[in-house]
Amino acid sequence: MDYPQTTGTNSTPSDLALMDATDQAELVKNGEATSLELVDAAIERIEKLNPKINAIASANYDLARQRARSIRGDELFSGVPTLVKDLLPYPGHAAGFGSRLLDGAPALTSSDYVEAMDASGLVVLGKSTVSEFGLLGTTETLAKGATTNPWDHSRSSGGSSGGAVAAVASGMVPIAHATDGGGSIRGPASLCGLFGFKPSRNRTQSNGIPPEMPTSALLADHCVSRSVRDSARWLSATEGAAVPNKLPNPEALENALPKNTRIGFYRNDSLGQTPTPEAEAALLEAAKLCEGIGCDVIEIEAPGFDTEATVEAFFDLTGLTLAGLFTQMQAMMGDAYSEDLLEPYTLATAARANGLTAEDIAGFQSAMVHAAASVEQSLAQCDIILSPTVPFEAFPLGLYGPTADPGILASFTARLAGYTFIPSLAGWPAMSVPLHWTENGLPIGCHFTAAQNKDPLLFSLAFQLEQAQPWNPRLNALTERLLCHNA
Repeated sequence: MDYPQTTGTNSTPSDLALMDATDQAELVKNGEATSLELVDAAIERIEKLNPKINAIASANYDLARQRARSIRGDELFSGVPTLVKDLLPYPGHAAGFGSRLLDGAPALTSSDYVEAMDASGLVVLGKSTVSEFGLLGTTETLAKGATTNPWDHSRSSGGSSGGAVAAVASGMVPIAHATDGGGSIRGPASLCGLFGFKPSRNRTQSNGIPPEMPTSALLADHCVSRSVRDSARWLSATEGAAVPNKLPNPEALENALPKNTRIGFYRNDSLGQTPTPEAEAALLEAAKLCEGIGCDVIEIEAPGFDTEATVEAFFDLTGLTLAGLFTQMQAMMGDAYSEDLLEPYTLATAARANGLTAEDIAGFQSAMVHAAASVEQSLAQCDIILSPTVPFEAFPLGLYGPTADPGILASFTARLAGYTFIPSLAGWPAMSVPLHWTENGLPIGCHFTAAQNKDPLLFSLAFQLEQAQPWNPRLNALTERLLCHNA
């Protein structure tokens, strides 16, 4: 795809904001800009935009400028400014996890994933806001307040990667690290009009989370981006050394979609709940667009599994994970540990672990395994599954914050992740593609998933969709409006 470019040593912070990470890196590689100039321009944009959006949990600009001066210029993302989601420890930056309990605490560890990011030439400016411990589908914390949606500041940017998507959609940085457990990359990407990809299970370098953690198999690290090629390059930079079917160069993927690729789409989620008319319209438009680029499109049933048992197992295993984490934190922090600094919903979730037996836990894990095996049957009739990403557009702030009734929040989380949770459960790659905007200008993403390690197939489709219906002009118009008017 031909991406609009703004190049030259006289590029302003606004000019750079309209460029994706690939083009910004090319400026450094070609000697048209220095990495320090990219970083300073991004800092200027953050200082202008963040007061209204609130996407930055913490920053260390001195460290970023120091790193920018060390960039060689031959890395994949030479000098490109970025943010790390505040759930991944990164040396030299705080590791607050969206919590008052840890606010301002320094990162004590690194990981292979962080080292791969550094090797790619990315320059981390700071940490992006998250819901506390990544639990909620909106980024409204008692520690940092609400992160707003750049398209409408009265609405949520989603969660738990709400800060990452808000920062990239507004133009603060061209690309940002994000994580996904049940849809925390893809859901926020849908609400903010970005491309959001979740890699296959075990495809990337280790993020340092112990594999024995009850919900570790669901988790994936990647990024949110304004272009498909940036996301593909990020995955290439962070793939594990032993991964089969390595991701080809983006140029090789642009025209690699097999003819008559079979796409099966479904409307109602696995709980039987319907999307809003706007979300269904987005789905049907995406199905038509896929036909237009040469795919064979059919309607299918939603992937079938025991939803009630699986949802309960997920929440109980999440509670078990939290309870174990808090026990460790209490031992490390001593008198500094106080449950009064944790949000009500976090405490309610952790309390689900009370009284669980080894038999209970084994049952929960078995339910997750059986559900994953059940949904595999959906791929027998197609190569790719299409659905809504989330069943609605961005929702108002203040409805689903951490002090709301825990039962309401759990139900809303299940509803929000009704489509995105399935690939997390099965370990499939999945992506939200920004293909639809409502009449009042809010984006709605469409969700695509394929069998494990079919990441290249999804990227090849994404390139074709981006070529057929580019979303970059809308993002650029938003960024220009925000920067020019600070709207």
